[in-house]
Amino acid sequence: MKLVGASACIILVALVLTSPAAAPDWAIGPFVRPVGAHPVIAPNRDSVFICPVRSAAVHWEALHTFNPAAVVRNGKVCVIYRAEDDTGEMIVGGHTSRLGLAESEDGLHFIRRSAPVFYPANDAENVHEWPGGCEDPRIVETEDGTYVMTYTQWNGRATDAAIATSKDLLQWTKHGPAFARASNPAYTKLSYKSAGIVCRLRGDRLVAAKIRGKFWMYWGEGEVHLATSSDAIDWCPVEEAKGHPITVLGRRPGHFDSAFPEVGPPPVLTERGILVLYNGKNDPVYGDKKLAPETYAAGQALFAADDPARLIARLEEPFFKPEMPFEKTGQYTAGTTFIEGLVFFKGKWFLYYGCADSLVGVAVHNISGN
Repeated sequence: MKLVGASACIILVALVLTSPAAAPDWAIGPFVRPVGAHPVIAPNRDSVFICPVRSAAVHWEALHTFNPAAVVRNGKVCVIYRAEDDTGEMIVGGHTSRLGLAESEDGLHFIRRSAPVFYPANDAENVHEWPGGCEDPRIVETEDGTYVMTYTQWNGRATDAAIATSKDLLQWTKHGPAFARASNPAYTKLSYKSAGIVCRLRGDRLVAAKIRGKFWMYWGEGEVHLATSSDAIDWCPVEEAKGHPITVLGRRPGHFDSAFPEVGPPPVLTERGILVLYNGKNDPVYGDKKLAPETYAAGQALFAADDPARLIARLEEPFFKPEMPFEKTGQYTAGTTFIEGLVFFKGKWFLYYGCADSLVGVAVHNISGN
């Protein structure tokens, strides 16, 4: 698949092939795990942070590190990952989440910062973010070098897909829920999550792209919807005639996404159309019998470049799924390869994903085919 503005330099990395299926020419792949595949980011019980809400020290990445976003900055891969502390109940979603930053010169080995770069605080967003925290980021860059992050706010009762911006990935400005200023007030009461802003490849930068004069965002868990924005900060859902958000991607009985689809990394505008990589959950009754019940595997769908609502093609089978032990063992034991970070780096696509809601993994697609 040829990408808008893509450059190609070839750096050889030894990879192990784990039975990847050949991708159609509109998709990216196959993705393979590095030789000796292992998590690239794992919990660290020694990391301590003074939480401004608790006014106390917390082991902020003690239990789980997962669901990463990724960008290329200053010649390095920068991953912003979700980390859960050891407070709260020992259940999924029972701890406080913060976002950490790790950097890599090869995309495979990371050095991370000892303190989170994004977290709940005593600010205007506390009502949306405490005690659950800040979860599941996706990041794109704008033309002027501003990073726009979508993330999930979780207060223990409801979720919001929220927006934050930064110039350096360290200091962030929170802008609140994406639909807070939408014309339809019903969205202020909606519990929603998972949002990816459409971007295009410029060298090694994934830059937010305008289509018909607007930024576009795919969002939603259960069903995937659309929203538009003039500034990539305040968003308005695209609605059908009765005032409900349009659905552009839904569940498919008998498939890996039979329970529901959920947005993955920021979608990429290519010469073939808008490529949406997404996560699918397998329904235990009506799902794909080749996958374990409730498994999260990854799919790809193509939408028209001039009409982000028009679906052109969709993979019948997952292009990436849990195979390694560390992808099936953790706090989500059904098995998870939950994709959220995608970068083009040194002639390769690097895909970063959460493993069983517990660890961060990586897989690589070499566009040279070697």
